[in-house]
Amino acid sequence: MSSRIRKFESDNDKLKKKKKVEKLIKSQQGALDKFMVKELQVSLESENINKTLDANETTNEKNLNFCDDEHFEDNHSDSDDNNRKDANEDSDSIHPLDTLDSKMIDVLAVKGTKRDKSIKKGPKNKFGRRFVSDLYTRILDNGEVQDRDWLVYSKDLDKLVCFCCKIFKKGYVKGGLVNEVYADWTHIAVRLQEHEVGLEHKKNWATWYELRSRLNANKTIDHLAQKQLKKEKDHWKNVLLRIVCIVNFLAKHSLAFRGTKERLYENNNGNFLGLIEMLAEFDPIIQKHVRRITNNDIHIHYLGHKIQNELIFLLASSIRSEIVKKVRQAKYFSVILDCTPDVSHQEKMYLILRYVDLTSSSVVIEESFLGFINVNDTTGQGLFHVLLHELKSLDLNVDNVRGQGYDNGSNMKGRHQGVQKKLLDINRRAFYTPCGAHSLNLMLCDMGNTCSKARDFFGVIQHIYTKFAHSTKRWQILKDNMKGLTLKSMSSTRWESRVDSARAIRFQISYLRSSMSQERLNGLALLAIENDHLEKVAYEDLIEDFV
Repeated sequence: MSSRIRKFESDNDKLKKKKKVEKLIKSQQGALDKFMVKELQVSLESENINKTLDANETTNEKNLNFCDDEHFEDNHSDSDDNNRKDANEDSDSIHPLDTLDSKMIDVLAVKGTKRDKSIKKGPKNKFGRRFVSDLYTRILDNGEVQDRDWLVYSKDLDKLVCFCCKIFKKGYVKGGLVNEVYADWTHIAVRLQEHEVGLEHKKNWATWYELRSRLNANKTIDHLAQKQLKKEKDHWKNVLLRIVCIVNFLAKHSLAFRGTKERLYENNNGNFLGLIEMLAEFDPIIQKHVRRITNNDIHIHYLGHKIQNELIFLLASSIRSEIVKKVRQAKYFSVILDCTPDVSHQEKMYLILRYVDLTSSSVVIEESFLGFINVNDTTGQGLFHVLLHELKSLDLNVDNVRGQGYDNGSNMKGRHQGVQKKLLDINRRAFYTPCGAHSLNLMLCDMGNTCSKARDFFGVIQHIYTKFAHSTKRWQILKDNMKGLTLKSMSSTRWESRVDSARAIRFQISYLRSSMSQERLNGLALLAIENDHLEKVAYEDLIEDFV
């Protein structure tokens, strides 16, 4: 009778077996990569979510600043930077949408999703699969087509996300359509079907629909708070509307905005705050706004110099956009340039576009000023580079330039190194025309300086003006005798202004003689007036030619 012997594995055999299993598991890692794309745990960048959600309450479409409508802060929040996590972090990392408060969720619930209907297909991945717009719809068993209004596609990320689950989820929810977004186009159909029949998705979807309907009907539990929120939002809109109107008025009339102080009801606080104080006397909205500021109820009031500069820039950008739009519609245009130093000794170049305005009922030739440009290099080459850069920034084609006009400076009209030559080298149709007014002024100045009678004539006129202008007593005698035109000083740069100087003496010579006789002036002016040479020769030969 043989005895049954039980055989036990030795420790060595157990160790070998364990190593064999570990080796098999290690060899199988990554074997499924051929058939499915690994889900990337990438945080939802705010600039991409905002392109799919109609978050018009924000000031920048590329930032996920879901700010409240009742808060109008001057400084942008830096919370987005703190919420952004690296893509290599764990899947339960904080996303921007995870930190939304109840007011932000209410705004998103009402706005809902926003889809770019022009996107029919997305880019292909390495397996040749891609997003198609057909995923937005679901065909039921009875043939009915149902819209997946909760599904959002991000063009920049090339991924899908469930809107309602992303907004109303609590904690970490299993599924790529919520936490890390989804881009496995090979298994997208199966994943969408699994997600939309899930209990968590149905709960979030129902919560979204119920909240949206209650907000639209103003029947939420906190409807009083919602009513107060809307009232506050309307108040801020009216305040900003009045501030924009004040900025527009001051800019239109070229008035200074600020003084030495930037506080309400202080001396020398400038025109902007002065108009705010004036409106507070009559307008109840501004009156309420000013009262809240003076009582320190609010700290963000939109009356500082930063918001003024920002509004000026926005208005200028809007006007420039309208001008450029008209120029593009006309297609062909001409450029006019000139340079002048400002009070800070910085060289400024102004740019004017001349074009045919086709938007009006009749064809009108317009000249639109686009602004001053800082110039460091005033040579022909330097000014030419500035011109090309400015046209490029305005998205205007230099090949459509059909004319150019400058003054008679060598850096502008130079035949070899001037701006006109540089532009003609790249566009032979940009016909150059020198400034007619500038050329005529130079010609008249040269003619007047070469004629001795003209020099003496205008010298006498300037001397008469100087005699009366340097004494308040003499100027009062002149005003008592000359009831019409008054004497004016001659300009050394603008020849046409000398007409006004000569016209006052020509038509009121008798009144001028009475004034000078009353004061009994001596010198060159009195001798010239009493001399028939001035009255007979000068007026007959000279004044008639200039008036």
